[in-house]
Amino acid sequence: MTLSVIIPMYNERPVIADSLTRLADALEKTASGGDGSFRRYEILVSDDGSDDGSGDQVRETGRTLSLPHGSLRLLTSAANHGKGRAVRDGMLAAKGDLRLFTDSDLAYGTAVIAAMAEEIRRTGVDVLIGSRAADPDGYAAYPPARRIASKAYRDLIARAAGFRYTDSQCGCKLFTREAAERIFSLARTDGWAFDLEALLIADRLGISVGEFPVRVENHRASKVRLVRDGVKMAAEIARIRRAVKALPQSP
Repeated sequence: MTLSVIIPMYNERPVIADSLTRLADALEKTASGGDGSFRRYEILVSDDGSDDGSGDQVRETGRTLSLPHGSLRLLTSAANHGKGRAVRDGMLAAKGDLRLFTDSDLAYGTAVIAAMAEEIRRTGVDVLIGSRAADPDGYAAYPPARRIASKAYRDLIARAAGFRYTDSQCGCKLFTREAAERIFSLARTDGWAFDLEALLIADRLGISVGEFPVRVENHRASKVRLVRDGVKMAAEIARIRRAVKALPQSP
């Protein structure tokens, strides 16, 4: 079993070297153990048009890593399109039997990756999404104001999308090869609403989705503004729902 870990990246030079080193160490430990949920892995950094030298930093870091059970690849875009595009490109370019994306700062840590890979193998679901709401300490690392805003934004999006999921916006999701290729070959959203589109497409196609408790281990200032982005997201959700509804529905 091969695992692909996709890291969407845009101007992340200050953190990407440390993240790749930590990630490689964790993946090597699992793959070399022989009793984990994957024996091989690839780290695929999907650079969304960075202009701060992030791509050069990835290449430089790659030369220092020892990856006997894996590999590091850099996928580059000439222009900045959005996180959704970076994830989509990474998912479709990946080679793994399992394909997970997580944030470039490894906000949810590294242990969660092997745990989610084991869970998807155990349960047999096609998609496994991290949920901060499912863990009592999922938001504990956030300061109080950020915690309140994040939960409010999460609930706003869930109501607008008609979701049954407790945390559709968590930046850590795992797909089987078939689910990733079916979902992301149909996805078109380049921006922040791509998670919602992916889950709506999964529902439309009858692809099974499970949730897995995760907790934030480190965080940076959020780029999301509750009122401004909430209104934009609601409009985007309406567009996505119309587009997904036009897709053939699986029986």
